[in-house]
Amino acid sequence: MCAALSARGERIAAFKPVVTGLDDEPGEFGHDHELLASVANAGQASEDVAPYRFGPPLSPHLAAELAGERIEPAELLEAARAHELLVCEGVGGLLVPITTGYLVRDLAIDLELPVVVAARTGLGTINHTLLTVEAARTAGLNVAGVVMTPWPDQPAQIERSNRETVERLSGVPVSGLPPTDRDGLAETGASLPLEDWL
Repeated sequence: MCAALSARGERIAAFKPVVTGLDDEPGEFGHDHELLASVANAGQASEDVAPYRFGPPLSPHLAAELAGERIEPAELLEAARAHELLVCEGVGGLLVPITTGYLVRDLAIDLELPVVVAARTGLGTINHTLLTVEAARTAGLNVAGVVMTPWPDQPAQIERSNRETVERLSGVPVSGLPPTDRDGLAETGASLPLEDWL
């Protein structure tokens, strides 16, 4: 989303409130906050994208506890609200605790953000995705869309069925996002219904 919006000239900021797992070897795209800083065009350093960063691959509340730090939701809100157009990536899912008393869902509520659910394509995704949509709606959040990824060029019957079933049962439009490399992020992101989500 950030790469596609940047490529079309939108001044877009990226935000990921907490990054964990920095002790792990980064994947093809690097660590999340580094990738987001490189594709957003609001002049952010990777540290600006993710105010809290921890080494172990743990839930944010536990990673902070083990590091002897305290995550302050008010600071997260202040950092996010500093930008006019913002894409905020969650941390593991809506019900993941950022602190013991503050979930990713609470951050979305406080920022009044529409939600786009990233979902797998295979077995188990119907349940996981519908539970996420329900958890968002129960809290009064607007679920703008679901993105199943990586969406194959030739989807198997289970993938097609999962996509159709999630869309029918949730009433939320479901898009497929094909795999890409770093150079193809903007083009691939442009295939998403960004206008419907903004």
